[in-house]
Amino acid sequence: MAYHVKGNMVEICTCKIMCPCWLGEDPDGGTCDGVLAWQIDEGAVEGVDVSGVNLVILAHLPGNALQGNWRAVLYMDDGASAQQEEAVLNVFSGKLGGPIADLAQLIGEVAAVHRAPIAFATQGVNGSLRVGQAIEADMVPFTGASGNPTVIQDTVFLPSPPGTPAYIGKAPTYRVNVPEHGFSIDLQGHNAVQTRFDFTG
Repeated sequence: MAYHVKGNMVEICTCKIMCPCWLGEDPDGGTCDGVLAWQIDEGAVEGVDVSGVNLVILAHLPGNALQGNWRAVLYMDDGASAQQEEAVLNVFSGKLGGPIADLAQLIGEVAAVHRAPIAFATQGVNGSLRVGQAIEADMVPFTGASGNPTVIQDTVFLPSPPGTPAYIGKAPTYRVNVPEHGFSIDLQGHNAVQTRFDFTG
């Protein structure tokens, strides 16, 4: 076993409610600019403890998510040691195989890797994300007639073990200020999804 990581994941993007990518359909408007944020609660990579480390992927999807060719900017938790950074990047680049490699192969270009303070908070199924001065986002879930959060399961693009519930909601705030890489976003009420992940490779 090269790695085992688990924790929380939040995805926010420019699609409307909900993001078609999770169903294998084309994004709203033909393209999508989204954030995938990973909060590792517990984890080890080739003997390196990576518990408490956060990683954020800011990505431009030129079309259907499953067709790949994403252009990405990665933000590594500035609280991580050099050893932890290398270990986490080895996992999320797909170098160590396993289920995360399926996601990594969709990225055609990594434009940059930055270190930044990452504040990732979850309270129940509410979430918030702050990445330095670059990214600001929040999530509020939808609720069903029972009063429970609305969930989806077994979707084609669920980056978690099959059957893991993903809570769909909207982002009251979604701002990205990374003009040097072509990202400038200021939206309210667009797609947000939160789920748990537990991956072994």
